[in-house]
Amino acid sequence: MNNDLKLRTIIVDDEPLALELLESYVLKTPFLQLIGKYDSSVEAMRAIETDLPDIVFLDIQMPDLNGIELAGIISDKTFVVFITAFQQYAVEGFKVNAIDYLLKPVSYSEFLGAANKGLRLKELMIKAQNSGKEKKETVFKEREDFIFVKTEYKLVKIEISKILYIEGLKDYVKIFTEGEKHPLVSKNSMKQIEETLNDEEFIRVHRSFIVRKDKISVIERNRIVFGNEYIPISDSYKEQFQEFLHNRTL
Repeated sequence: MNNDLKLRTIIVDDEPLALELLESYVLKTPFLQLIGKYDSSVEAMRAIETDLPDIVFLDIQMPDLNGIELAGIISDKTFVVFITAFQQYAVEGFKVNAIDYLLKPVSYSEFLGAANKGLRLKELMIKAQNSGKEKKETVFKEREDFIFVKTEYKLVKIEISKILYIEGLKDYVKIFTEGEKHPLVSKNSMKQIEETLNDEEFIRVHRSFIVRKDKISVIERNRIVFGNEYIPISDSYKEQFQEFLHNRTL
């Protein structure tokens, strides 16, 4: 077990005493780091989308947006632990891939058990990512010329040399290629795509865009031009893009 690993944690409950109890549990658990507590599911939703916590302890019965509805729109990279006073929600709760389900009043031992489950899953995710990086390095040494992308229940082969740019749309990506009017849409994250592609050939210029370096031909007002499409270069990626340009500008 990685003793340095901490799970960034958000707690959500509209009952003040329950929220206070959850906070005390998080604070005395060494591998949990509290980054937010909310008594409103709507406010929690905004924070979860922005802060991307590792784990959320979430009350089911909430006004406006209940816990199950909120869990349904949370990224699958964030673990959800449901907390409720009513056992009838258990089956429905697990339909949205909650890692655990705790009945109120929640004891610390039950809370710790759920937290430990999240920690083990996070360690497995990190191990898989590291394994993927090692595989990526091997693939790049072999200089693969294509990738297979899953779309509409089938695998489609894409020649890497034909990729123009990739646009991210939350849990999906659109891959634009030469000679095709319409992009290929696949259920992948930008991070997954970025880790798969060779950074010697591709560069990220925006949270939502990755472009192939040798396909860049026109840059206008801090935007990359592909025909009628304009790809913005955001401040977060401007420095590395300018460095790329500097080495190739007369």
